[in-house]
Amino acid sequence: MELIRGLHNLRDRHRGCVLTIGKFDGVHEGHKAVLKNVLEKARELDLPATVMVFEPQPEEVFTPDKAPARLSTLAEKYRLLKQQGVDRLLCVRFNKAFASQQADTFVQELLVNKLGVQFLVVGDDFRFGKGRQGDFTMLKEAGQKSGFEVVSTQSFRVDDRRISSTAVRQALNDGAFDKAASMLGRPFSITGRVVHGEKNGRTIGFPTANVLLKRFRTPLKGVFAVTVNYRQCVWHGVANVGTRPTLNGEQVQLEVHIFDVNADLYGETIEVTPRLKIRDEKKFDSFEALKQQIQNDAQVARDFFKD
Repeated sequence: MELIRGLHNLRDRHRGCVLTIGKFDGVHEGHKAVLKNVLEKARELDLPATVMVFEPQPEEVFTPDKAPARLSTLAEKYRLLKQQGVDRLLCVRFNKAFASQQADTFVQELLVNKLGVQFLVVGDDFRFGKGRQGDFTMLKEAGQKSGFEVVSTQSFRVDDRRISSTAVRQALNDGAFDKAASMLGRPFSITGRVVHGEKNGRTIGFPTANVLLKRFRTPLKGVFAVTVNYRQCVWHGVANVGTRPTLNGEQVQLEVHIFDVNADLYGETIEVTPRLKIRDEKKFDSFEALKQQIQNDAQVARDFFKD
């Protein structure tokens, strides 16, 4: 799958496509149903199936304090969309300058002139352009004038409930990992590179692999029993996702203590899958109290994996 990062990297050869625009956060089962139809239409018209996403996401620019937690980073989104058979991923840099352009400029210059869209799939609540003036009706009218068809994504239902990124986030927040997996079509996991931490865990016999979470917010917070995938290995462990308030941490990160494994993972990429939520993150009165709680958490996780 070709990744086009930024509109300045669009070339003449990119004209002509079947396009869908959206966040595709998590690439859940609802997204997959839309992508299946996009791919079928692209094959029918003998055109590349193209997905357009915005980075950062609009809410992260305008209302960062209220922006939803990310289910997937751009790198994870790329991997998941590639698995679905998408031909091109166009990542548009979203900022206030881009958002302030007129809606008809977005349609004419980007969709028509640069991308040569032949078939467009968007949600009927999609808004764009200065003051969010552009909407689904405007796109339908523009399509009639410029010769491309516009259709709406439909809610996809499993067990008569709407699958959405919001519903997945809620399930993860509730620790309902099986429910989240049914909506995603796979277990939720976080993939990232192991970086050097402050090594506090070593002093109490719980060395951790630390992964920075490259997203505004994470859908997970707290302490979890986890499985860790590294190359061909699958390990059990206990993980904390948060700011480590007892140690006056500020940056949200993932810390994983892997049971009975002594491996140098610095610089390596690991995949961490939560299996059980043990508790919420909290601030303890002392480092000793934190140490005792970590020992208790580790035992809960070990007991979980014994069952």
